[in-house]
Amino acid sequence: MLSPVDYIVSLFNLIAPKQCAMCGCRLAASEDVICASCNIDLPRTDFSAHPYDNDMAKLFWGRIPVERAAALFYYRAHSVSSRIIYQMKYYDHPEIGELMGRMAATEFMAAGFFEGVDVVVPVPLARKRQRERGYNQSFEIARGVNDITHLPVESKAVKRKSFKESQTKMNRWQRNDNVKDVFTLNRAEGLAGKHVLVVDDVVTTGATVISCAEELMKCGDVKFSVMSLGFTKQI
Repeated sequence: MLSPVDYIVSLFNLIAPKQCAMCGCRLAASEDVICASCNIDLPRTDFSAHPYDNDMAKLFWGRIPVERAAALFYYRAHSVSSRIIYQMKYYDHPEIGELMGRMAATEFMAAGFFEGVDVVVPVPLARKRQRERGYNQSFEIARGVNDITHLPVESKAVKRKSFKESQTKMNRWQRNDNVKDVFTLNRAEGLAGKHVLVVDDVVTTGATVISCAEELMKCGDVKFSVMSLGFTKQI
């Protein structure tokens, strides 16, 4: 027998069925964000199985004291899987961030990815950018991570002073310049000596994460792991 809450959820799904964030098909009652078929086809990186030595981790070698890094899937603009990111960021679906965060955290946790991590810090948006969007997609992903790992999320440790322009069509050097000195410490008390997990939606060159981490390093003796939903292969 369904509980009152389950009954309401089932009724709501009947009236307004959930859609797969990739293919747009109706989700089954047991599916949350992508359907079983798209889940199978999701181009997973499998970085969590070797988080110390993969293409994403190498972006941070010699730049920040990185422990491990992993993304759930390979991101390519205009691909079917990229619709997850587009829907989350540009079509007012913050819930996709939380649900995908749960999904990624569940898979990463099985590989021991979160061992030793003390706190989760989502990459912040500039205040104007967040007002326009209504939410920070990286924070929504971090919420999903918290649901699975119960690691505390510190969303105010660092803030973004400005948003210059979208990095979508920028090369590596332009991306570095675009995020240089855009972050500042805000409420970072207690992060000294901690293992911080920095969460972003997509990592391409690592420039944004590095800029954010460099500011957090001012707390003293901070080490990092990095997690994202998408990772862009370098060509």
